[in-house]
Amino acid sequence: GTNEKETTATLIILVKLLISPLLYSPVCQGTNNKLTLLAQPDDHYRAMVRMYSNCTVVLENLEITNVQEYHDLSFLRSIEEVGGYVLIGINYVDVIPLENLRLIRGHSLFDGKYGLAVVANFHRNESVENNSIISGLQELGLRSLTEILKGGVKIAHNPLLCNVETIQWLDIVQDDSDVNHIIMISEGSCRRCDSGDFNGSCWAPGPENCQTFTRLNCAEQCSRRCKGPKPIDCCSEHCAAGCTGPRPTDCLSCRDFQDDGTCKDACPRLMLYDPNTHQLVPNPKGKYNFGATCVKKCPYNFVVTDHGSCVRTCSSNMHEVEENGIRKCKQCDGLCPKVCNGLGTGALVNTIAVNATNIDSFINCTKINGHITIMQMTFQGDVFTNTPSMDPAKLDYFKTVKEISGFLLIQDWPEHLNSLSPFENLEIIRGRTKQHGTVSFAALNIPHLDHLGLRSLKEISDGDVVIKNNPRLCYVEGSYWPKLFRSVNQRIRTGNNVAMDSCGMGLDSNIFFMCGEEGCWGPGPSMCVSCQHVSRRGRCVSHCNLLDGDPREYMSENVCLECDPECKILNGTPSCHGPGADQCTECAHFKDGMHCVAQCAQGVQGLNNRLVWTYPDKKGQCQPCHTNCTQGCSGPGLEGCEPKGYSMAAGIVAGMLLIMVLVLFIFIIFRRRHIRRKRTLRRLLQERELVEPLTPSGEAPNQALLRILKETELKKIKVLGSGAFGTVFKGLWIPEGEDVKIPVAIKVLREVASPKANKEILDEAYVMAGVDHPHVCRLLGICLTSNVQLITQIMAFGCLLDYVRENKDNIGSQTLLNWCVQIAKGMNYLEERHLVHRDLAARNVLVKTPNHVKITDFGLARLLGADEKEYHADGGKVPIKWMALESIRHWTYTHQSDVWSYGVTVWELMTFGSKPYDGIPAREIADILEKGERLPQPSICTIDVYMIMVKCWMIDADSRPHFRELVAEFSKMARDPSRYLVIQGDDHMFQSSPTDSKFCMSWISTEDMDGVVDAEEYLLPNKRFFYQSLPPPTPQYHNAAVSISTFYLLFPKEYINQDVTTTSNMINPNYEGPARGQTENGYIDTYSCKPDGPEYLNTSCATLPRSPNANLDNPDYQHNFLPSSNTDVLFLPATENLHYLGLSTAMQSHVR
Repeated sequence: GTNEKETTATLIILVKLLISPLLYSPVCQGTNNKLTLLAQPDDHYRAMVRMYSNCTVVLENLEITNVQEYHDLSFLRSIEEVGGYVLIGINYVDVIPLENLRLIRGHSLFDGKYGLAVVANFHRNESVENNSIISGLQELGLRSLTEILKGGVKIAHNPLLCNVETIQWLDIVQDDSDVNHIIMISEGSCRRCDSGDFNGSCWAPGPENCQTFTRLNCAEQCSRRCKGPKPIDCCSEHCAAGCTGPRPTDCLSCRDFQDDGTCKDACPRLMLYDPNTHQLVPNPKGKYNFGATCVKKCPYNFVVTDHGSCVRTCSSNMHEVEENGIRKCKQCDGLCPKVCNGLGTGALVNTIAVNATNIDSFINCTKINGHITIMQMTFQGDVFTNTPSMDPAKLDYFKTVKEISGFLLIQDWPEHLNSLSPFENLEIIRGRTKQHGTVSFAALNIPHLDHLGLRSLKEISDGDVVIKNNPRLCYVEGSYWPKLFRSVNQRIRTGNNVAMDSCGMGLDSNIFFMCGEEGCWGPGPSMCVSCQHVSRRGRCVSHCNLLDGDPREYMSENVCLECDPECKILNGTPSCHGPGADQCTECAHFKDGMHCVAQCAQGVQGLNNRLVWTYPDKKGQCQPCHTNCTQGCSGPGLEGCEPKGYSMAAGIVAGMLLIMVLVLFIFIIFRRRHIRRKRTLRRLLQERELVEPLTPSGEAPNQALLRILKETELKKIKVLGSGAFGTVFKGLWIPEGEDVKIPVAIKVLREVASPKANKEILDEAYVMAGVDHPHVCRLLGICLTSNVQLITQIMAFGCLLDYVRENKDNIGSQTLLNWCVQIAKGMNYLEERHLVHRDLAARNVLVKTPNHVKITDFGLARLLGADEKEYHADGGKVPIKWMALESIRHWTYTHQSDVWSYGVTVWELMTFGSKPYDGIPAREIADILEKGERLPQPSICTIDVYMIMVKCWMIDADSRPHFRELVAEFSKMARDPSRYLVIQGDDHMFQSSPTDSKFCMSWISTEDMDGVVDAEEYLLPNKRFFYQSLPPPTPQYHNAAVSISTFYLLFPKEYINQDVTTTSNMINPNYEGPARGQTENGYIDTYSCKPDGPEYLNTSCATLPRSPNANLDNPDYQHNFLPSSNTDVLFLPATENLHYLGLSTAMQSHVR
C-alpha cells in the first residue's frame, strides 16, 4: 500500500511538472543523418543547438551524436515529443538531459525497427596501452518517457551506462515491438535504484528518476494507458504516454491528433453536409492536419490539399498555386510541369549528393521535390560505392529548374565556372527540408567562385543562408537577402568572402549604375536584383523604345514590352499604349473595330453561323459587305459584290463537259480494239488453225514411269490392316514371264469408296510415282481393277515409331543422328520438287534396315506449282500435334510447316517414341503454342540438338531453318555423335542389319520362297555383279580407323536407286559416295545406266529410249489420267496398314 501511494503521488507531481499546453508548441524539423559526422565536432554541436533550442516537438528524428565532454546539452530539456526515432550514439558526455521527453511516435525507425537506439557512447584513452575507457554515457535521463508507439529498443556498447537493465520496457513499447540488444558491460560501480522505486525500476539513482508506469499496473478495464491501478484511473483511448484524468482533454500526449487541447482520432473536416440544401458547405470549425496537431492555417511553407492536410509536395497530377496568400494543390490544365525527385525522396532517399549515377534524372525538370547537394564526390566519384566521376557539363541540366522544395548546398564546384550559372533560372528555394535543420542555401569553401549569378531568385521561404570561405566571392553583402526571406527568424551568415568595397560596389563606383540599391548577383546589367531605371528581357537599360528605336515598346511597371506587330511605327509619338492589337496608336494595315489586323475578314464564321465578309474603305477601316454578297465584295452596296458565283458555275460546267468528252474518247478507243480483236479471231477460225498462247511454267517435265500391273501378277498373303479407304495386304508381285517373287504391300480401295476417294488414291499414286530418292518410299506400280490397287515396296521392320519403342535399349547416338540426316535428306528432296508432305511423323517413316529409313504415306501430300509458295486446305482430318501453328489456325501448308513437323519427329526419336503433348486435348494445342509453350528438352539431348528443335518451332515460318540447313547441321553432329547425345552404354549399342533378301525371306515365311528377291534388287539386277566384281579396297578407302557407318557406305546396299546424272548439293561425308576422281572404274560402272536394262526400270537416265507417250502406252487412257489440279483428300490414319505405315493393326482414333 505505501509503495502504491508513493508511486501515485510521484506520478501526479511529474504530470504537473511535464504537462504543458499543446497549442502553439514550438516545432522543429529534426534530422536524418544517422551516425554521420558531417562537419567538425564543434560545428556539428552548433548545428544541433540551432536545430533543437526552444523546441518542444521534433517532426522527424532526434539524433544526438558525436557530442564531446565539454558540450552543454541543456537545450534538449525542452523536447517532449519526437515524430520519428531517437538516436543517442558516439557521445562522450555522461548524461543526456531528455528528462521531459515522454513520447516517441516512431514514424521512421532506426535500422528499420528501432524507435530508441543508444549505441557506442564511450571514449577510450588511446594514449595508454590498455586503451581504458575514460568517459562515456552513465545516465540515460529519460525519466518522463512512458510510451513508444512504434518500434523497439536497442541499447548496445555503453560500458558505463547504469540502471537501464532495471527498466520494464514492456510498459513503454507495444506488444509487437522488438526489444533486444540490451547489452550492459559496466566497468564502474553503479548506484542502485532508490528503495521506493516500484519494482526496483529507475533511470538513475534518486526518487525523481523512478520509472513511471502507465500500462503494466492498469486495471483490466483499461484499453491502453492509465494513471493508477484503479478502474477510474483509465485514460481515454485517444491518449498516449499517460494522462491526468479520464477525459480526452486530460492526455499528456495525443495518440493521433490534438485539437485545442483535446485528443481526437481525426481533425474537424473542412466541409460538412447540409441536409437542408443537400450540398457540402464549409465547416466553420474545420481544421488542417499538421503532424499530430489540428491547425486553422497551415504554415506558410507548406501546401494545403483539398482533403485538409498540410503537405510538403503535391501529388503527381497536381501542381502548386498560390491563392490569397495560401499555397494549394490544384489539378493541372493539360500537362503538369515536370517534377523530379531530389535527394532524400523517392529513389534518391538515401543518396548523399548529386553524382554521375543520378544526374540524368534531372533532365528537363521544372521543380525538384527534395534537396540538391553538390560536394567533392560529385566530380571525383566515390571508390567505396564504385561511383564514377561526373561530367561538369551535365550541371546545365539544372538550367530548367525553377523551384527546389528542400535546400541547396554547394561545397564543391568546377574550376571553369566562376558562378552558379546552372541555377540562373532558379526562382524559389522552399526550405521545407534544411541542412542541419536550419540552412536552406549554402555555398562553402569554393576558392574560384567570383559571384553567385542567381539572377532569377525571388524567394527563400524558410531557413538560413550560409556563404562562407569563398576567398574570391563578391556581391554577397547586398541588402536583397531580407527581401527574399519570408520569416523574421531567417538570417544570412557570411564570412571569409571578398569585402564589398573590393568588388567595385563603393559609393564612388559607377560600374553598376544600372542596378538599384538592393545590389546585384554579379557583374553586368543582367545580374541586377532590381534596375535603377527600366528592364528589358531581364536586362537593365536606361530607357525604353517609346518614341524611337526598334522594336517600338511600351512601359509597364518599369519593364519594356514590345508593341503588337500590327501597330504602325510612329516617330515622336508612342506607337502603342499596352499589349495587344487594340492598344495601337495607328494601324500598320487595316483596322477592324478596335483591333488592328493584317487584312479584313473574308468568310469568317459569325453570328447565326453566317459568314462575315468585309472590305477596307479609303481610311483603312474594315466595313461589312452587303448582306446579299455571299462571296465577298470590293465596295459598298450590291454593285460591290464579287461575281465569283458565275465564274464558279461556268468552271464547273466546263469541267463536266471536258470529262464527258474524255470518257467518250476512251470508249471509242476500247471499242475499236475489241472489234479488231474479233476480226482477227474470225480470220484464224476460218483458216481452221487455232494457235494457243504459250504460258511456260519453267518446270522440268515429269518423266517418272508408272507401271500398270495385272491382277494375275499379284498374290495376297495376309491382311496387314484396314481403314476408311480400304485394306492393306502383305503379298507377292510375280512379274508375268519371269521366275521371281517380289515381297510387296498392296493397298486395295474399298468397293463402297466414293469416286472422290478413287481420285484421291490416284493422286497419291501420282505423287509417289514421281519420287526417286533413297529415303523416300517408291511406288512399284498400280493395278487398275474395279478396286484400284497400289503396290509399294514392303518394309519388314515396320514404322520407325514402333521400332524405336521396341529397341530403345539398343539404339545408340550415331543411329539416331543418322536417321535425322536421312529424314532431312528425304524432305529436302521433296522440297526441291515442290512437294509438301503435310503429315511427317515417326509413324510415317518406315525402317528398311536399322541403318536405312524411308519417308512414306503421301495421303496428305500436295504438289505446289512453279509459282506457288503455300497450299490452303479446307477440311479433313489432320495431325494437330505435329502441325505448325499457321497450319492449325489458317489451314496453310508450306515447306516450312513441314520443318515444324520434322522438329516434332526428331523429338519423338530422341524420346524413344513418346507422345508429343501427351494428355493435352488437340483443341488446346493452338492456344498453348501461341502462349510460347513447346515440347520439353529430351533427357539424352544436349542443348545443341534441342536448339535445332526449338528453331523448327518458331512462330514466324521464315525464321525456321530449311531442310538443306538441317541436313548440314545433323550431318555435322553425326560425325561426333557422343558429343551431342548422351546415352548410357552408347559405345556398346549396335543394331544388326540383315540383307534385304534374307530378311524378306524370313519375314514371308509362310510361302515357298524360291526365287524371292527384294524389289530394288529386282529393279537393279546388275548389283550382284557389282558385289562379285568389287575389287579389294584401296588404301584411300580403307584404314584401321574406319567406322561402321563409313564401311556401310563404301559398300553400297542394293537400295541405291538414285539418278546418277545429278549430284545432291548436300555435303555430308557419312552419306556421300566416293568422289569421281577417287573411284576406280569398277565403282563408276556400278552407277552407270545400261541401255539394255528392263523396260520397267524406274530411272531417268538419258540413255533410255523415250516414246512419244512417255508415261503410258495407251494415249487414249493417258488423256485426263493425271489430275489437273490438287484436290483435298481425307487424312489416312496410320492404322490403315500395319507394317507399311508402321502402326499396330488395331484401329486407333487419330487426334485431329
